Amino acid sequence: MWFYTRLAASLASESVRWSETVTQLQIQEKTLTGDVLLASSFVSYLGYFTKKYRTDLIENYWLPYLKVLKVSIPITEDLDPLTLLTDDAEIAAWSNQGLLNDRMFIENVAILCNTERWPIIVDSQLQSIKWITNKFGNNLKVVRLEQKGSMNTIENAVANGDILLLEDISETVEPVLDSLLRRKTIKNGKYIQIGDKEIEYHPDFRLILHTKCFNPHYKPEMQAHCVLINFLITRESVEEQLLAAVVAKERPDLEKNKVDLTTQQNNFKISLSQLEESLLVCLSSDSGNFLRDTSLVENLEITKSTVTQIQDKVKETKTTEKEINEAREHYRTAAVRAALLYFILSDLNNINPIYQFSLKAFGDVFEAAIMHTKPAEDVEQRVSNLIDQITYSVFLYTNRSLFEQDRLTFIAQVAFQILFLEKAINPKELDFLLCFPFKSGLNSPVEFLSSQCWGGIKALSEMDDFENLDRDIVDSARSWRKFVESGRPEKERFPQEWKKKTGLQKLCILRCMRLDRMCFAVRDFVEEQLGRKYLERTKFEFAIAYQESSPSTPIFFILSPGVDPVTDVEVLGKELGFTSANAKFHNFSLGQGQEMLAEAALDLAAREGHWVVLQNIHLVHNWLGCLDKHVEKNSIGSHQDYRVFISAEPAPSSESHETLDMCSMDSEFTHILFALCYFHAVVTERRKFGAQGWNMTYPFSNTDLTISVNVLYNYLEANSKVLWEDLQYLFGEIVYGCHIIDDWDRKLCRTYLEEYLRPELLEGTLKLAPGFSAPPNSDYKSYHSYIDKNLPAESPHLYGLHPNAGIDFLSITADRLFSTILEIQPKDCGTATGRGASHEDNMKRILEGILKGLPQGFNMANITSKIEERTPYNTVAIQECQRMNILINEISRSLQELNLGLKVSMDQPDSSSVEIC
Repeated sequence: MWFYTRLAASLASESVRWSETVTQLQIQEKTLTGDVLLASSFVSYLGYFTKKYRTDLIENYWLPYLKVLKVSIPITEDLDPLTLLTDDAEIAAWSNQGLLNDRMFIENVAILCNTERWPIIVDSQLQSIKWITNKFGNNLKVVRLEQKGSMNTIENAVANGDILLLEDISETVEPVLDSLLRRKTIKNGKYIQIGDKEIEYHPDFRLILHTKCFNPHYKPEMQAHCVLINFLITRESVEEQLLAAVVAKERPDLEKNKVDLTTQQNNFKISLSQLEESLLVCLSSDSGNFLRDTSLVENLEITKSTVTQIQDKVKETKTTEKEINEAREHYRTAAVRAALLYFILSDLNNINPIYQFSLKAFGDVFEAAIMHTKPAEDVEQRVSNLIDQITYSVFLYTNRSLFEQDRLTFIAQVAFQILFLEKAINPKELDFLLCFPFKSGLNSPVEFLSSQCWGGIKALSEMDDFENLDRDIVDSARSWRKFVESGRPEKERFPQEWKKKTGLQKLCILRCMRLDRMCFAVRDFVEEQLGRKYLERTKFEFAIAYQESSPSTPIFFILSPGVDPVTDVEVLGKELGFTSANAKFHNFSLGQGQEMLAEAALDLAAREGHWVVLQNIHLVHNWLGCLDKHVEKNSIGSHQDYRVFISAEPAPSSESHETLDMCSMDSEFTHILFALCYFHAVVTERRKFGAQGWNMTYPFSNTDLTISVNVLYNYLEANSKVLWEDLQYLFGEIVYGCHIIDDWDRKLCRTYLEEYLRPELLEGTLKLAPGFSAPPNSDYKSYHSYIDKNLPAESPHLYGLHPNAGIDFLSITADRLFSTILEIQPKDCGTATGRGASHEDNMKRILEGILKGLPQGFNMANITSKIEERTPYNTVAIQECQRMNILINEISRSLQELNLGLKVSMDQPDSSSVEIC
């Protein structure tokens, strides 16, 4: 009897769990069909969608549809498809293998492990590759199509039943792999044809495809045979990674305990699952009377005792985990700020595709910022210092990579998003600033505001914080007129009580009145919110950039005309002992069959610590995959001195500094060269003023300046005296004049040269612009210092234009600034968009604005009735009117269709009317 008592005591606690499990299985038996339908649909269709759309499809479309079917399909209430695809123990094992603790990533891995189709992993930051490598271990074969011998690797993997990871595929895959993608086997499924070979097809073979494309577009037939899985990182996952990084630097003991605790908890879950399963296996596998099997009962007691011990440890670790998490949360705000900055950087590729920032590189900047942060005893003060240093370090890192025209856009977006994250601005106000939804068809009651400006005032007055703005402008027209017509209204005090408004609210008001001053106003706003240092010009120092590089981080130069960074690399290399003379400096200009030599040099440099310069890599597009693989391979275990320098977009050769010393008439040459450079800057930059700059657009370029320098040098070498009329004719009529076809533009070009190329230039009394005299004879660096110190701020005066000439240009620039910031706003309203309206709302507003501004078609009957004679001119006019009517009708029709589509996507559909075809 004591034996039975022992057995009953050992299994008593399991009785409750087993009873609950039996009850749950009985319920699932009735809903199994619907549950499996939902789970299989989840695996088949939702892999590429983001978290928001996955939830929306399940909760608002699929489940309502299943509930209203005439023949209903039973389904578990509030079913989570993940519970059918995996369990806690398997998720814990994935976590130990390096999977991020993020719901989106867990769903993706569940899809990858359960799908029967080949998965295509969309992962530009390689977050999933680490997990895949750890998961499949030695059974995984990794290959890229551009690698040598890639087809042999693929064929061997198919024949041996390996798991093959095809990395970094493009939107099209080689036709030779078509049969593999389709699983088009032959000979009763035992072989498959790859190219011209028949390869034995192992049933255990599995193919995983990976692409770095951010938003790939694959052909329908490829998507039919594969399932797309979106592994693009989310805000939450980046935030957690950065939080772990900052805690690891600030409190390494805390982060180590967190990692150890997480691993321990995962192991507990795995062990519990295995023990509970073994318990059932022991009971079910015993063929005889297990009540008399002493060894079985003893094993059951040991297993149950172990389970109890693990459960007690789990309770203890939960308490410890809570304490660790509370301590880590002190640094959460620093991680949130860093995650915000990273996603701002990610959105910059909407401005220019060349703006690509990897999470790994961002992590390096993040950790370097932590190391340079000012120490503080108080944790709150330390976190505040961290936030400031991280923000500024990311700004410096990004700003040097941007073109000048995009720098204000970037820092303005940073300021707006930070304020929105801190809930310091009203999203509707920011929405108004960027979209400017003015009311059309209104006449302005005041002379100093146009109808469009007044339409903006009326739209703004409908907001609570701007109530009666329109009335105050009319009642106090004199004060507002003085404000609007001032030279720099962004610096003036706003009239009446409006001077007490916030910075963003003042921007909204000024947006309605003086669009041309908005770029300056935004700069002042950024200075007020972030500080002056974010607007100061930072000089690029190559030596500092070199310190940030490493064997795994090459330096990439984006070239502009007339700039050759290889000179800076050679100068620094000479200082550090890397020269061609000692064979430690390798310079390759690609595009002339140099790829093989460059590969050999990269491997040699990685072993022995040399420098490799690869110029003009855009000329060898097909080789870039091999280059990427070499850089990645040499990033680990290479010599610490190994560096790679890469440049793209070749620049035309410019005159070197030695030219200044070669001319026999050195003084005349340097004076005239400076005036020539100023002339070149004026004629090229004058184009931005539109028709007020030049009557036509001319392709002036640095080549013109280079040719002019050569002409000047040859002229001075051949003549002992400067004949100004000759130089004016050579530059104005031949070099630059060859582009000019308008007589007035040609006269303007000659006038500029007559003003800049005069005897007073050599005497030092010539003024190139108001307040800017020609500098005395000096060297290259002194010229730079003189320009930085004496050149006036950018204004039409520098081009000889009236101040009003800049209004149109500044208005266009400001409008482009706001439209660009609008374009890079986060589209997901649930994750700190910085805007009050959704992406669809703004599309609808733009659409309605276009429809309102669309002109009416021509009344052809009325026009033809007024024509007395069908001359060629009248005939062409009638034809053009007819074509314009066709165009207007087509624009109106397509916009109305788009409007209907937006209404469908924005309105919540009635579940009773949802149909699936």
